[in-house]
Amino acid sequence: MSKVIVLGAGMVGSTMAIDMAENHQVTLTDLSQQVLDTVKQKCDSLTISQLDVTDKAALQKTIKQFDLVICAVPGFLGFETLRSIIEAEMNVIDISFFPENSLELDALAKEKNITAIVDCGVAPGMDNIILGHYNETMKLTDFECLVGGLPKIKKWPFCYKAPFSPIDVIEEYTRPARYVEHSVVVVREPLTDCDYVDFDKVGTLESFNSDGLRSIIYTMPHIPNLKEKTLRYPGHVEYVRVLKESGFFSQEKIDVKGNMVSPLDFTSKILFSEWKLGETEEELTVMRVTVKGENAKGEIEEITYNLHDEYCKATNTSSMARTTGYTATAAANLFLEGLFSEKGVFPPELVGKHEVCFNYFLNYLKDRNVYYVKSSRIM
Repeated sequence: MSKVIVLGAGMVGSTMAIDMAENHQVTLTDLSQQVLDTVKQKCDSLTISQLDVTDKAALQKTIKQFDLVICAVPGFLGFETLRSIIEAEMNVIDISFFPENSLELDALAKEKNITAIVDCGVAPGMDNIILGHYNETMKLTDFECLVGGLPKIKKWPFCYKAPFSPIDVIEEYTRPARYVEHSVVVVREPLTDCDYVDFDKVGTLESFNSDGLRSIIYTMPHIPNLKEKTLRYPGHVEYVRVLKESGFFSQEKIDVKGNMVSPLDFTSKILFSEWKLGETEEELTVMRVTVKGENAKGEIEEITYNLHDEYCKATNTSSMARTTGYTATAAANLFLEGLFSEKGVFPPELVGKHEVCFNYFLNYLKDRNVYYVKSSRIM
């Protein structure tokens, strides 16, 4: 039994802490005592402790008492928190999904002789792991990931509920989307190139450009075509584009009756109640990962993994927390079991390349009723 500390008691952080507490001594930390007390009521075996991760000295002193750190702080805090953890010479699993490039900390992690596995959620996360595995066994030409978290009940006009804060969702809608086409990095506007795609149990969804490739652009430069798109119910994109094109996502402050107001702050405030996911509100996660290339027999093969996961009524756990959090706790456990011990910063594709790790992830998730269904065809 190892001593594990989880930084961040939000939806995903609390889910990971409860999962890890089944086999380890777990301390869950957060800035908010109220949030910690709520999680403690769900899992009495957890130790809870208030901690401000921006207080570097307190953070480093606290984590030194543990065998492993799991970091689930908000994205805007993620990069500097990860740097502080590495400087403290602590091994870490990170799912803060910060906008900076985590590979910039690779040299520091090697110098400190520690392992940092980053971006270990559903996407980025399991899609990277699948890609990493097949990159070892095939000569790949194409990778595509279609992914989305959706409410079970559609409510007009947006037919959407955010499992995290609206401002983070809006950033997906404003940050330029990067793809790789014919070995060239292409930058496109988000919310463009909409396609309709059919999924079992859900029906037709619309996919659109978003900036989700992250580390894959740097770690898989030999694959000529790489693409990631977000999924929503049909109609969502049109309404969001109307807001965007009308200036509602602008950060430039405007004068409203003598008050300087950022349209983005105003929009986020309005959408917070419109998009807020209720604590027991049913939602689902849909993902389709497709890789294509030449297999060991010299055939052109296309392999697809489909995920359809729903809110768990038995544990009152959201699908997004399950599919994201359990991927990260799988990484934590395989590290603690000694199945991955390389030093440096590792996005999931560099862990999934090892067959034993790839199988560990799939089996760990399967044990928690998160299923990736594989199909393949010879082209």
